[in-house]
Amino acid sequence: MLLTYNPNVSPFREDYSESRRLHFYERGENIPLVADGVWQVYRGMAQLSQVSESGEEILLGWVHSSHFFGLNLTHLESYHARALSELYLKWYTITEVENSAELTRMMLNQMIRRQQQTESLLAIAGLKRVEERLQQLLQLLKREMGEPIAQGSRLKIRLTHQNLANAIGTTRVTVTRLLGEFQRQGWVSSDCDRHLIIHH
Repeated sequence: MLLTYNPNVSPFREDYSESRRLHFYERGENIPLVADGVWQVYRGMAQLSQVSESGEEILLGWVHSSHFFGLNLTHLESYHARALSELYLKWYTITEVENSAELTRMMLNQMIRRQQQTESLLAIAGLKRVEERLQQLLQLLKREMGEPIAQGSRLKIRLTHQNLANAIGTTRVTVTRLLGEFQRQGWVSSDCDRHLIIHH
């Protein structure tokens, strides 16, 4: 779905972002990836992953407002992107990026942040105990998509127990059990919209 871009709410100053059309994707929808350009998130959040030969989803990270992603930014095969919320994207060709110093600078800064995110996910994957992996994942999610509230931090995106299980290589049942324990310990809770809250 295409929407007309509104320059009055643009986070950028350059002329190249004006009149840019937005592409809309529903929560859970797969995002098409084409080799001759990159997507930039205007609003919402997407999850990046790879599907293994056995069909398992391997989490690669998340992208949100102003972040870039696409086939040109990875060497991985079976690279997938899926909307974690209602998602608005802008499309740029590789030529547009190469000819814009501002776009190139923004992309470099965000690739550094994505590298840091990936390092955090690798460190979590190396932990032996599932409980530790889930604890560290929640701390990473708090940094990546948390918004401050009185009790602590509320995750802006509603994640399912299966989302969390896929991220740390365990089962949904195990995540549900551990979250129940964390809740009894007063570390996490959920709001009326089922968004996780990570307490102080």
